[in-house]
Amino acid sequence: MSSQDDANSYWQIRSSTQEKIARGTPVKCGQSIRLTHIKTFTNLHSHHFQAPMSSGQEVSCFGEDGAGDHLDNWVVVCDGTYWGRKNLVQFKHEETESILACSSKVYGRPINGQQEVLATTSSDRSKSTYWKTMEGIILRPGENMGVQ
Repeated sequence: MSSQDDANSYWQIRSSTQEKIARGTPVKCGQSIRLTHIKTFTNLHSHHFQAPMSSGQEVSCFGEDGAGDHLDNWVVVCDGTYWGRKNLVQFKHEETESILACSSKVYGRPINGQQEVLATTSSDRSKSTYWKTMEGIILRPGENMGVQ
């Protein structure tokens, strides 16, 4: 969305396995993760189907209550050892090896104004394949924010 305060833009970074990871643990470059949509608690998901408005690979949300399958796993592609808050990052789909991207196409009803998100196998790694954390709750290792 072009609006920076869209509540549908919040995602939780979770383990791609059953492994329990302490809140605030840094995300390593090359680590496999799941991105869980905060509002619907479904996972960012992809497979070998064509995106609805472009020639890319479809990306959607899948699962229930944070549970999903192996097609929800994304590898963090970044420079250095860890994904830094201010750094650009890419997400490579673990199964298809396609890179998460945003097209210039915009949906009408029922999700008016939202840009199409897809995965691309294109060797062109344009700016549409890079993502940056803009806001959210960033925890340092050991911080529990009063939550038990």
